[in-house]
Amino acid sequence: MAPSRRQSNGRSPIVNQQRQITSFFSKSTSSVSPVSSNKNPIKPILNPNPSPARNPSPSPSTPSPIQSKPKKPLLVIGASSHSPASVKSSYGVEVVGKRIKVYWPLDKSWYEGFVKAFDKDAGKHLVQYDDAEEELLNLEKEKFEWVEECVKKFKRLRRGSSGFNMAVTDNGVKDLKDEEESDNDNGGDDSSDEDWGKKGEKEIIDDCEEEEDMELEDDEEEDEAMKSKRKRGGKGQLTKRKMNGEGRPASSKKPKGGEDVSKGGFKLSVMEPTKNNAECEKTCNDMNIVLSNVASERFSLREAKKLHFLGEERRDAKRRRPGDTNYDPRTLYLPPDFLKSLSGGQRQWWEFKSKHMDKVLFFKMGKFYELFEMDAHVGAKELDLQYMKGEQPHCGFPEKNFSMNVEKLARKGYRVLVVEQTETPEQLELRRKEKGSKDKVVKREICAVVTKGTLTEGEMLSANPDASYLMAVTEKCQNMATQSAERIFGVCVVDVATSRVILGQFGDDSDCSSLSCLLSELRPVEIVKPAKLLSPETEKVLLRQTRSPLVNELIPLSEFWNDEKTVEEVKSIYKRAVDKSVLNVEEDGLGCLPDVLSELVRAGENGSCALSALGGTLFYLKQAFLDEALLRFAKFELLPCSGFSEVISKPYMVLDAAAVENLEIFENSRNGDTLGTLYAQLNHCVTAFGKRLLRTWLARPLYHVESIKNRQEAVRSFRGVNLPFVLEFRKAISRLPDIERLLARVFSSSEANGRNANKVVLYEDAAKKQLQEFISVLRGCELMAQACSELGVILENVKSKQLHNLLTPGKGLPEIKTVLTHFKDAFDWVEANNSGRIIPHEGVDMEYDIACKKVKEIEFSLTKYLKEQQKLLGDTSLTFVTVGKDAYLLEVPESLRGNIPRDYELQSSKKGFFRYWTPNIKKSLEKLSQAEAEKESSLKSILQRLIGRFCEHHLKWRQLVSVIAELDVLISLAIASDFYEGPTCQPIIMSSSCSKEVPCLSAKNLGHPALRSEYLGKGSFVPNDITIGGSDHASFILLTGPNMGGKSTLLRQVCLAVILAQLGADVPAESFELSPVDRIFVRMGAKDHIMAGQSTFLTELSETATMLASATCNSLVALDELGRGTSTSDGQAIAESVLEYFVHKVQCRGLFSTHYHRLAVNFQNDPKVSLCHMACQVGNGIGAVEEVTFLYRLTSGACPKSYGVNVARLAGLPDSVLQKAAAKSSEFEATYGKHRKAPERNMSIQSSVDQVVDYIKSFNNIAANLSCLEFSKSSSISIGCLTELQNRARTVLMQQN
Repeated sequence: MAPSRRQSNGRSPIVNQQRQITSFFSKSTSSVSPVSSNKNPIKPILNPNPSPARNPSPSPSTPSPIQSKPKKPLLVIGASSHSPASVKSSYGVEVVGKRIKVYWPLDKSWYEGFVKAFDKDAGKHLVQYDDAEEELLNLEKEKFEWVEECVKKFKRLRRGSSGFNMAVTDNGVKDLKDEEESDNDNGGDDSSDEDWGKKGEKEIIDDCEEEEDMELEDDEEEDEAMKSKRKRGGKGQLTKRKMNGEGRPASSKKPKGGEDVSKGGFKLSVMEPTKNNAECEKTCNDMNIVLSNVASERFSLREAKKLHFLGEERRDAKRRRPGDTNYDPRTLYLPPDFLKSLSGGQRQWWEFKSKHMDKVLFFKMGKFYELFEMDAHVGAKELDLQYMKGEQPHCGFPEKNFSMNVEKLARKGYRVLVVEQTETPEQLELRRKEKGSKDKVVKREICAVVTKGTLTEGEMLSANPDASYLMAVTEKCQNMATQSAERIFGVCVVDVATSRVILGQFGDDSDCSSLSCLLSELRPVEIVKPAKLLSPETEKVLLRQTRSPLVNELIPLSEFWNDEKTVEEVKSIYKRAVDKSVLNVEEDGLGCLPDVLSELVRAGENGSCALSALGGTLFYLKQAFLDEALLRFAKFELLPCSGFSEVISKPYMVLDAAAVENLEIFENSRNGDTLGTLYAQLNHCVTAFGKRLLRTWLARPLYHVESIKNRQEAVRSFRGVNLPFVLEFRKAISRLPDIERLLARVFSSSEANGRNANKVVLYEDAAKKQLQEFISVLRGCELMAQACSELGVILENVKSKQLHNLLTPGKGLPEIKTVLTHFKDAFDWVEANNSGRIIPHEGVDMEYDIACKKVKEIEFSLTKYLKEQQKLLGDTSLTFVTVGKDAYLLEVPESLRGNIPRDYELQSSKKGFFRYWTPNIKKSLEKLSQAEAEKESSLKSILQRLIGRFCEHHLKWRQLVSVIAELDVLISLAIASDFYEGPTCQPIIMSSSCSKEVPCLSAKNLGHPALRSEYLGKGSFVPNDITIGGSDHASFILLTGPNMGGKSTLLRQVCLAVILAQLGADVPAESFELSPVDRIFVRMGAKDHIMAGQSTFLTELSETATMLASATCNSLVALDELGRGTSTSDGQAIAESVLEYFVHKVQCRGLFSTHYHRLAVNFQNDPKVSLCHMACQVGNGIGAVEEVTFLYRLTSGACPKSYGVNVARLAGLPDSVLQKAAAKSSEFEATYGKHRKAPERNMSIQSSVDQVVDYIKSFNNIAANLSCLEFSKSSSISIGCLTELQNRARTVLMQQN
């Protein structure tokens, strides 16, 4: 690693020489033989004719360039023949552009750069160092050397480039990765930690170092020495020169297979990229696999020997083995002998890792995050990082890639532990001196734990508007006197990115239906639960209704807190956050808590589980340093299903897990995408927070008639004459970032914690990023306020109460004009965004104004003093000048030198002038320096103070975002109707005037809400009229028809239309009337839950049982082919019993599709059941196989057959199979019912009766087919069937005679 920079005015404060990262992980360091003992040592060639004024040989107090490197020699490739004292006594423009190496005595170090320009008048050269700093030097008075850069023959290939990672040199084939690493030696920046105390190799160090045993890294040095950039895994891999046990330099390049390729008599050129991209990609992949295998072989032997305690001997921190009941896999016991063998750096890493074995450690070292041991394998596999050299697994990446890499691992299900430096090497050295500390490594602390549920920023997060929920669940059983135990669930759902917290406690049935409903709606990415406390049924539901979430088990009470502990912790957090004068408002101390939390606390047992779930969440977030930041500005909500009133009084329709899944509300059944879903049909929102609100609305359609009508009125107001204003508003808000998430980040940054804590050593300009986010939020709020103001003009033409509330300042729309004006006038947003620095306008910040006033007063006093001195010396030409860092030098003409007072101190001179400081000036300069420092300090903290003021109005900003989100969703619903096929209408929502009124559903020309013309072709979908319920119609439709005839589609479109109507949106129909539905039940499709131990039929009946237990007269039931998972007799019996229960017991509205045609016979005289079928045309095909044409038209009456053989024909079954199936089908139909009811009497005439029944059935079939046929051209087919039937009747009569 490059030596530290010298201490000089205006430059880095880091002055001490630093060590390498390698030494951080070395057991000990020692000196070795001088560099001259190396084979073929590379030295700078000194000038053969040194100037007598210079000493060509560095003295012991003046290290040479080689000695100046703390732990390895500086390799000067192709050094020039010029010594520090060149032949020339002076240099001019001829040396401009040359590489130079300058010695800085204060640092005792050499620094490289190049001569940028020559100032002829001053006789000085402008030298630009490799860290971009510039300095004017008089080369005659400096110790320096000329350095020539070696010309590289080949350009290095980076990982992922076309072609092989090999190059050809004059000596043969060379691995380019090794070449890159070898090149790094020239830079002198060695920050590799690949060796963890290798005893066979010793690093080359400076014999003159004062503290050789100090195992630390000057992390800032990497910033100061960017001339020697690390190359790791495509981004930069490190190497170092070492001495082996015999004192010889170890080779930095090792040929594969142990062969010395440089001695080969062949040359291979593979630098050209391959022409075929596919072949190139395959080659690269193959090489990666080989490297992966080589790495595995390289590390496995070491891990088996040195890390044996990770294998069969593994124990947790309390020395329990994996088989023990209380074994904690998150911790690891480290044997004492292993700890003794570690260096200080190794021990620090293992101390963190042994307590967090379930996490990947991002271990900060300087400007890089390092991954060691098992974590390095994860980095290589998931982040595509390259292993460092050495036998110990190690890889890393620069600080600027932190956000990208931590998000990648979190998205893939890893837990990432971020260990940051909280101490600089200078602070360590100071601590060692002042406190006598023996620490040899800088302090590091855990500053974040990042998982998929705690991500707050990242590229993928920004691209995906959907919330990533963290959900805590707890459970208790309540014994009821009259029935079995009831489950009580407490849940806490958190969207960390927006600080949204949803709390709820609810009772549930044995199948956990309500919990299933919540899980299917939210799809949490992470679950927190108390260990070994949830019932097996609940565990199955968590497994079944989620999509591979990250599961965290906490120890009950100590980690997953109970309600009392939670309330105590929450109160302490809010007491620190709010004014203490508020705390004594109420005797119970709840005055500091948000309303939702206060309500749950006062509910006692009825809120205890919800509070306990909050406790589990807070403990988990506390480990991630997010608890206080989240709570202070959290947006609390109560679950709609919380509380203890009846479902009928709830404001929302209930959509359970089966309904959400079967109706494909959010995810389709093909690949889980949104394509073809109702959400995709309605989602025309232009803001990310609008999209999230739409999902919430869609999961909970309205139930109260007045609420539905208010939303309908708001949606209708965005059409017609108001449309141009709406489109302008939509265009304006489409430019908004995800302001809801940005607000949450700004709120959380109001107090430094975690990675944002002041003690954390970061090299990226975190303050600039924070400022840019703050300005983005301010601009977003200004844009939203302006957009709402411009849209407000439509209120003159609008009657909607909802829109008047949303767009009227002081009502739904918060009054923020004054607050925004304050921040607008506070500082220049554009300048601050570009510079990353706030310069507040006068009157904005009192602290800054006072500091500025002090500076001006001191400057004024100096000006006044200058006038006094001019008067004293009698010359008005006296003035203040600044030379270098020396300011306010009193420049006096040489002619007045005899009149100079004694207290004048000569500082410098130039031709004709002398420059002085006086005691008065020096005293004023001290005051000015202090005042400038106070001014600078106030500037650094101005951002935090402004954010603090901004956060005081956090409720207003949140309310503004809510208004924009609601308007965005309402406009989206208005636009969605333009994408329906066919006519659309605003549904008529009917309110029941009395309890005896029969709920109804009536639609004319009802289309499908989610199917578009691009899927089926324009005009392909057949709309249908449907009426269910009401005083004059049956409440249930028993639907029959052929396979693939459209029965399931009809069920879905009716349910989706009801959801649309109660959402407040238009429906694809000519007319639609509806009595509100409190809950939709859907049983559709064949699926099993094998992981939960449920077969297809059990899953089907479990969903049916939920319907029977929970349905009310206002529910809508859609049952598709119930009973098909078992024998015909059992299935038909179950189907008939369930249908009868719904029709006569529950008396709800519903559709029941079936292939059990006997049901149509049994319910044909029931006035509450309407028999319908999906129409079709039947014709003769090949052999006895019938060909069916689907008409998709809902028609009165029952269909006699299902025509399953026709579907087999469409599926492509062989003709022989089809014909045999058709014959067996006819045979079965001929004998259908023979064994179903066998009366004991009249057995002798049973055969004849069966034939008559068969004859009647055949006649009925022909009659039914005639009803299915809509065109006269098919009459010839029917006549043929009647002729055949006549012949069969004659045969029966002859047998009877």
